[in-house]
Amino acid sequence: MSDEAEVLFERRGAAGFITLNRPKALNALTLDMVRAIHPKLIEWADDAHVQCVVVEAAGDKAFCAGGDIRALYDWGRAGDPTALDFWREEYKLNTYIKRYRKPYVALMDGINMGGGVGISVHGSHRVATEKLTFAMPETGIGLFPDVGGTYFLPRCPGETGMYLGLTGTRLKAADAIYAGIADAYVPSVRLDTLKDRLAGGTEPRVALREVVEEEGPAPLASMQKEIGAHFSKGSVAEILSSLRADGGEWATKTADTIETKSPTSTLVAFRQIREGAALDFEDCMRLEYRLIERFVKGHDFYEGVRAVVIDKDQAPKWKPATLAEMRASDVDEYFAPLGANELTLP
Repeated sequence: MSDEAEVLFERRGAAGFITLNRPKALNALTLDMVRAIHPKLIEWADDAHVQCVVVEAAGDKAFCAGGDIRALYDWGRAGDPTALDFWREEYKLNTYIKRYRKPYVALMDGINMGGGVGISVHGSHRVATEKLTFAMPETGIGLFPDVGGTYFLPRCPGETGMYLGLTGTRLKAADAIYAGIADAYVPSVRLDTLKDRLAGGTEPRVALREVVEEEGPAPLASMQKEIGAHFSKGSVAEILSSLRADGGEWATKTADTIETKSPTSTLVAFRQIREGAALDFEDCMRLEYRLIERFVKGHDFYEGVRAVVIDKDQAPKWKPATLAEMRASDVDEYFAPLGANELTLP
C-alpha cells in the first residue's frame, strides 16, 4: 500500500493547487480526501495570498471517476455509519464549493463522473479538455445522480438533464459545454500555460482567454428535438412508451438503456430532477441526503455495485425487477423528510 497522500496541496504564487492523487484508482474520491480538501479550502478562502484555487488530478486517464464505491459498499453492508458520513461530508463539500468566494478552477482532463462531478461542476470556472468523458451513471449501480445533480441536471438545456440522468450517457467536451457542465475548452497541452498564468496572478477569465479554443459542434445540440419530444413526458413509463413508439435506432437504443437501470433508481431520478428545477442549491443537497439515507438501507445499490464493480457480471438482479412492479408509495418514501437526521448546512 502506498504511503503517498491521496490528495496533494501546494500554494504556487497566487494560486492554491489541489491535486487528486490516486491515479491507479482513477482518482476515486475517498472520505479522507473529502476531509482533507474541505478544511484546506476554508484556509485558502481566508488567505490573502491565494487569489484562486485550481483543482486537478494526477495521471492521464481520469480527473475523478467517482466516489470510492467499494468502500461505501463495504460500509453499508456492514451497517457502518461511515457510509453516511461520507455522503454527508461530501455534500457539505459540494455546497461549500458552490458558495466559494474565490475563483475555483476545475481542470476536467479525463474521466469525470459521480463524486468527481461534485468537486468540479459547482466551481466558478470549469475547464474541459479533449480527454474529458463526463457522465452521471448512478442509475446503473442502483443509486441516483447526486453530488448536486438535483440542481444542475434540470438546468441543462431543454430536457438534456433528464436524458443524462436516466441514461448515464457519456459526454465529451463540446457536449459538456453545451449542457452547461463546463465553461471552456482548453487542449490538455495548454493546461500548463493556464496554470502558470493563474499562479502568476492573472485573473481566471483573462488567463482562459489566452488558451481557450473552439471545441467544435455539440452532438447534443442537434438532438434537442428528439430529446425534448420524448423526455418531456410526465413519467418514466411515458418516456419509454414514447421512445418505443418512435421505433428509430436512437430511440430504441435509448429505451433499451433505460430498461437496464434499476427501476427504483430510475423513478427516483425522474422525480428528483423534476423537483430540483424549483429548488435552490442547498435544498437540492438536503433532498439528496434524504434519498441517500433510503438507498443505503435498500437493495439495489449493493446489487448494482456487486454486478458492476465486484463480480463484474453486468447482470444485476434489481428488486423490484421492473417498473410495472413499482408503486407510487415506494418512491414517496425516498423523499420523506428525515426529521432530526436532515443534512445541516452552515
